[in-house]
Amino acid sequence: MSNFAIGTRLVGPDQPTYFIADVAANHDGSLDRAKSLMTLAKDAGADCAKFQHFRAEHIVSDFGFKALGQAQSHQATWDKSVFEVYQAASLPWEWTAPLAAHAKEIDIEFMSAPYDFEAVAHLDPFVNAYKIGSGDINWLEELEVVAGLGKPIIVATGAATLEDVQRTMEMLLPTGLPLVLMQCNTNYEGSLENIHHVNLRVLQQYAQEFPTVTLGLSDHTPGHLTVLGAVALGARVVEKHFTDDSSLPGPDHGFSMDPVTWRAMVEDTRKLEAALGSGVKGIEDNELHTVVLQRRCVRAQRDLPQGTTITRSDLVVLRPAPREAIPAHVVTQVPGKVTTRDILAGDIITWEDLG
Repeated sequence: MSNFAIGTRLVGPDQPTYFIADVAANHDGSLDRAKSLMTLAKDAGADCAKFQHFRAEHIVSDFGFKALGQAQSHQATWDKSVFEVYQAASLPWEWTAPLAAHAKEIDIEFMSAPYDFEAVAHLDPFVNAYKIGSGDINWLEELEVVAGLGKPIIVATGAATLEDVQRTMEMLLPTGLPLVLMQCNTNYEGSLENIHHVNLRVLQQYAQEFPTVTLGLSDHTPGHLTVLGAVALGARVVEKHFTDDSSLPGPDHGFSMDPVTWRAMVEDTRKLEAALGSGVKGIEDNELHTVVLQRRCVRAQRDLPQGTTITRSDLVVLRPAPREAIPAHVVTQVPGKVTTRDILAGDIITWEDLG
């Protein structure tokens, strides 16, 4: 995998983690509130403010959900029908231009997930990358249209089988477009129990099977423990929902991060990135002095007059280890050598001391 650009920001394996704040339905029907959340996300360390462009009649079947009978999963807490909730949560398309303009003004990337063909076309002038939600991973027609626009594509894979992911990748990989493959769990109940189902090690499977893609995590669990785990496993794009108050009513507020928790997530991730390092083993700059302090070297067990033929019992390996001293790992090469100077008990032995 290699770096690619989303707007002015590079994304990739040797770049800082790219954070997407998904405002989703948390705008609560107010353009001003949507803009405010974008600003708060920027201030909290987000690289991108993301929305969702859908129209209820183009994403859900009112008849179909009513036919299911009792509401299930997170939808069981909704007071209205699924169709009505999607209607209320939909983002008016006339907001797109002012939201994109506000993003440019505050220097945050504007992004949205389209959920129909018209939304894909509508967003094209305003976005530098497309996000495909987990629920559309099997809608290859939409993916083909998005791919035809030639922009980076971020694909979430919640509630998907490996076969689902492979099918999507078989279509997208030949395009040569920058791709982000996000592990995701689409249970939106916000329960700590859901941590047991995030399955972060899938990222290792993705890395092995799709080595040219960038890894990511779209997460709906409380806190940011899973984010740190994902970054440690190679994820470089993270998406979490964002609000200013997770106690507000609505379909997305309850499992969203707020400015305080978002900032903590970003700061902890940056610390983790620093701790992950280069992956190349060596003596680090801040421990150079401890090589002398903690390593053992060859020292004289007793006084060794000049001309002494050394035996193993004449030697001891102890700290500290000045750089000129014979290191402990070659102590067996010293017996049989003859001293060229008087060496006091406890003193180091160097190769120059031996003939």
